[in-house]
Amino acid sequence: MGEICPRGNGIFELLFHEFRGATRASEQNCREVAERLASEVERICNESKRIQASGEVEIWATTLARHRLKQCLHYYQLGRQRGGVELHSTLSAIVYRYITPPQMPASYQARLTMIEDFLQGFYVEALNAFRREAQVSSSYRPHTMLELAEYMSFTERYGKRRIPLPGHRSQQLIILRAQTFSQQQPPETSVDMDTAAEGAALESDISWNDGAVQQVREMMVAQGPEPAESSLRQAVVKELMAYLEEREQKDCADYFTLRLQDLSASEIESILNLTPRQRDYLQQRFKYHLIRFALSQQWELVHQWLEADLERNLGLTPQQWQELQTQIGSQQWELLQLKQKKLADAEIAQALGCTVSQVEKRWFKLLELAWEIRNR
Repeated sequence: MGEICPRGNGIFELLFHEFRGATRASEQNCREVAERLASEVERICNESKRIQASGEVEIWATTLARHRLKQCLHYYQLGRQRGGVELHSTLSAIVYRYITPPQMPASYQARLTMIEDFLQGFYVEALNAFRREAQVSSSYRPHTMLELAEYMSFTERYGKRRIPLPGHRSQQLIILRAQTFSQQQPPETSVDMDTAAEGAALESDISWNDGAVQQVREMMVAQGPEPAESSLRQAVVKELMAYLEEREQKDCADYFTLRLQDLSASEIESILNLTPRQRDYLQQRFKYHLIRFALSQQWELVHQWLEADLERNLGLTPQQWQELQTQIGSQQWELLQLKQKKLADAEIAQALGCTVSQVEKRWFKLLELAWEIRNR
């Protein structure tokens, strides 16, 4: 076979130049990562019959390279902690409905625990697959932020690979792994899947005592103690459930529980025995309570979780922050400044010459306006 990917050097130069300009990594580090990604792109172009038959191999190579570049830089810019949390959340969302505790109700917390256990093993598998496909040593581990971003972007792509199945069907690799994990199938089934995944099997000699794996777990916050974002999310869920129960909105609480399980509208209708119209009405009522909860009683908790608290100008960009200021009156602007000083509502009421109830109402309106501007 001749030169299948004729612009291989050009792909490397593209990646190397972008990494040098967009990261703080050393020149050598940028070179090594660019070489690995360029080799991956070349291998895909060489092995894909569809790409070979397209007559546009160079275009495909550039497109694949830019996709990997964008994904890698995305994780790099997020950083060690937020990048790990995003990868963990992305993979969790994919496998959520495929992992159910055996012989017990699929409770939200039980499912989360199983997902955590499953992903621990999947990260090990992805690390081994990366070592093998990138042709690095069996003891390789990511040291720098760029290398960690490379590993995290690879793990996301690895999990989303389509694996051919009988009957002209296909499924994402991570879903097949999740189904095996959930059903506690014998090892033989995993071997069959590994064969289908073309060498993506978990190495039998790897264990959690592997120093490289331990370091990856330390570097990716999702594998260590529960990340702050995850803790905040759990706190928001707990407080919202308490809010709904306190107001005797059991049907809204049931709806929220099912939404957390990523069920479709038809599945929710079936479980709650509702018509589509009744489900739509319940959804609107839940949305009303959700907004009241987010903008009044627990606004600080919710906005901290969304990274839209007062320390971050309510999550607004400089242009949006300016827009907010032009749309509020002098009293609301003074209220905003007092809130930024972290004064209690009673102190703010005294400073503004109004009641605490009026302070709460004005603040609700201001948060509602910021919410609208932020989500346009």
